[in-house]
Amino acid sequence: MPASRSSASLRTWIRVTDRIGNHLRMPKRSKPVAADPEGDPEIRILALLATCVSFLAFLIYYQRGEITLYGDAVAHMNIARRVFDSKTPGLLQLGTVWLPLPHLLMIPFLISKDLWQRGAGGSIPSMIAYVLGVVGIFRLVRESLARGTTPAIAARLASWAAALVFAANPNLIYMQATAMGESLYLAFFVWAAVFLREFLDGDAKAAVKCALCLAAACLTRYDGWFLSFAISGVVAVFWILSRGNAARFPGMDFSSILRFVLICAAAPILWLAYNGIVYKNPLEFENGPYSAKAIERRTQAEGNAGHPGSGNLILAGQYFLKAAEVNMAESSWLERAWILLLPVAAIALWQFRWGDPAPAPVRWGAPLALAVLLIPIPFYALSVAYGGVPIFIPPWWPFTHYNVRYGLQLLPAFSVAFGLVIFCILHYVRHKRLRIAATLLLFLLLGFSWAGVWRATPVCLQEAQINMRTRNRLEAQLSTFLSKLPTNATVLMYLGDHVGALQKAGIPLSHVINEGNHRVWMQPSDPQGLWERALANPTAFADYIVAFEGDPVWQAVHDLHLRELVEIHVTGQARAILYRVR
Repeated sequence: MPASRSSASLRTWIRVTDRIGNHLRMPKRSKPVAADPEGDPEIRILALLATCVSFLAFLIYYQRGEITLYGDAVAHMNIARRVFDSKTPGLLQLGTVWLPLPHLLMIPFLISKDLWQRGAGGSIPSMIAYVLGVVGIFRLVRESLARGTTPAIAARLASWAAALVFAANPNLIYMQATAMGESLYLAFFVWAAVFLREFLDGDAKAAVKCALCLAAACLTRYDGWFLSFAISGVVAVFWILSRGNAARFPGMDFSSILRFVLICAAAPILWLAYNGIVYKNPLEFENGPYSAKAIERRTQAEGNAGHPGSGNLILAGQYFLKAAEVNMAESSWLERAWILLLPVAAIALWQFRWGDPAPAPVRWGAPLALAVLLIPIPFYALSVAYGGVPIFIPPWWPFTHYNVRYGLQLLPAFSVAFGLVIFCILHYVRHKRLRIAATLLLFLLLGFSWAGVWRATPVCLQEAQINMRTRNRLEAQLSTFLSKLPTNATVLMYLGDHVGALQKAGIPLSHVINEGNHRVWMQPSDPQGLWERALANPTAFADYIVAFEGDPVWQAVHDLHLRELVEIHVTGQARAILYRVR
């Protein structure tokens, strides 16, 4: 570019930022922000842009065959499918351990056999949640920085910056294209913070909205239980402070607080009751045979060392923070910059809310709502230290990938922090060249961070590629043979590990006898259940049998000398054999 054109561009940029600064210092009379998001042009534009990003990313990952890389994503889709496509259909097919809401939301999109077989049906709720999460971040920052009815231009620019950080995160862009639950939970998380701010600042109607978001979060991930408890504690403290001071804390009447607490508590109570009635153990998801603790015990029994941070709260917190860092950037110095951004943003918010005279008497809503975004730090520190939840990250021992995606739970905090610092620069820095330099520095941080992640491949995508490579290879080979079976054949197969083979082959689950076809409330066993009877006499119930070395079907049929059609060996996976019974 010629020097004259560069100078002209720089002068134009200086004039723009100078006008922004003058705008901030001058009183402005403008139209209030629409209370209804549907009537807000900024939100409509942002939602449209986020929808385009979501759809384009989905098409790219779908074309590459990467939306079903995660074994958990495949499992989520097939749990949802089994509710109506099973030899024993019904809501009991939702099982335990995994919370039910993501599966229930997928069901309408998985009724189509084509959307189920291709995996696209499971992605749709995640994609919708991604758009809602982007809009929620924008609204949270804009309204938190507003004074009076109209946010200043700096607040609007900061809101767009925060939404950009959230929407353009490469790892979230990949995860929202899959059937994983990250983007769905983040949407409920962010909107709970949005409505919490409104409630604490005097809008009693927002209490129900916040509670509903928390209840939905509680039925999506167990993170939501901790979040709901923490926010209920904050609301209870505000209610205590509001007694006798209704003018300072409007909307804090007893009926509103009671309704809030009851809605928040309903979801965990419902799940505990479901587990107690069906599995005879209200904590089946916590200490049952498929829980994280049980899996960790089996891993240790096999001679494997415990995961890093087990029993050490500080180290566990460090592993989670490192997972959050690697979801934000590839180089170590950029990772540290994102962490440092959090305290800088806290100082900026403190200066804005208390350093300047504020016209409104109630000023606690925004700081507390934004502080809520840091709740994943104590939750995951406790989960890793005492809940049997491992996090493995490539830079630290054991130098591999496992649950790295949990670090995305801090993405809302990073996004909001970025927006707050942008606002602080535009609002307080009076020297125009310094304002330009500081703003450009922040956007360079963002640009280099995202460029490095795309260049190295998003770490959440790496996790799926590395951990599921051999598993997906086995399922692809097995599905080739399963797709050639007669359409009316009955198959006996354990679905806990390789249900993806049936999905790829397009075999309806109602044609498969599996471990879900028994009455779980019959404890300790159900001899009359279809699954148990089929294992006791496989040749009487199935036309074909798929056995993986060591699984219950293998143990039931390996001495029967059945006719083998094919035997599949994939390094790192149990040997698979397809038998023909009759």
